This record gives sequence, C-alpha cells and structure tokens, in this order.
Amino acid sequence: MKNKTKKLYLIGGPMGVGKTTAGQLLKIRLDNCVFLDGDWCWDMEPFQVTTETKKMVIENICFLLNNFIRCPAYENIIFSWVMQEQMIVDNIISRLNTENCSIIKLSLICTEKTLQERLEKDVADGVRKSDVIARGLAYLPLYSKVGSVKIDTSEKTPEEIVEEIINVSDNG
Repeated sequence: MKNKTKKLYLIGGPMGVGKTTAGQLLKIRLDNCVFLDGDWCWDMEPFQVTTETKKMVIENICFLLNNFIRCPAYENIIFSWVMQEQMIVDNIISRLNTENCSIIKLSLICTEKTLQERLEKDVADGVRKSDVIARGLAYLPLYSKVGSVKIDTSEKTPEEIVEEIINVSDNG
C-alpha cells in the first residue's frame, strides 16, 4: 500500500461558523497548501438552488479538488462548504481520487446564540442576506449526524480553531 502523501481537509459547518476564516488561516499554517471554498463554485446572481445547479456545484467542486490532488505542488488541500448531510460528504468523496490522501473530516459548530450573533453581524455589515439566519440555525443540529470530528468555535479565536484542526490532523 502506498503512503498517504497528501492530506485533504473537509471542513463543514453552517454559514457564519467560521469555515472560510479557519480555512484561510490554515492555508497559511500548512506547507504547500491550497484552499477551496465550495461557495466559490456557484457564486451566482440571482442565487438559484435547483437540481441543475446542485449537480453543477458538485461537479465543479470535485473537478477542482481532483486537480489539486493530482498536482504534485500541493501536500495539503482544504475544502470548506456547508456539508450539513452525510450524503453530501460521501458524494464528494466518492468522486475523488483519494488513493494517496488522508481525509480529515471536520464540522465546525457553535452555540445557537453565537451563530445568531455572528450571522446578525454579517447581515448588518451587508455581507449576508437576512434569510441566512433562519437557515443557519436550522442547519446547526444536522451536524450531529455527520461523521466528522466536531470543533466548537464558540468563544474561540480563529487561531485557536486552526490549532485544534492541526491537532486533529496530527493525531488522527
């Protein structure tokens, strides 16, 4: 069996929990690293969730992740996206060539109060639309059913969260 030469970090969590911030900081901390935010794979106006766009976003994500996996320049690949259901994670993994990868599955979570405060701030700052609050809060309990290491981001700095992610990958 070949050595697992690459690490693929799958970081899920509701919107506003800190996935993008953690991913960007983790990218700086890890050697030869690339970061993909799943939202970049279907950034459209108007935002439309249809059968066709859901199929397209998965294809876009897997195309990019497979290219990162194949590229010898990268040892660490970080992917963040909401991934609130196990079938989403499984669907993505099933389309990837992970023969030479260790997969680290993480879900960032926080308290309802923390998530609501973060999302309300984002709405006030014009970063998100107000409908995201109810959706984010509805997604939060779904992560208990996702097969991943849970990291609570409540009352933690982004640096502390990244340190926890690194500890999980080193000990997993």
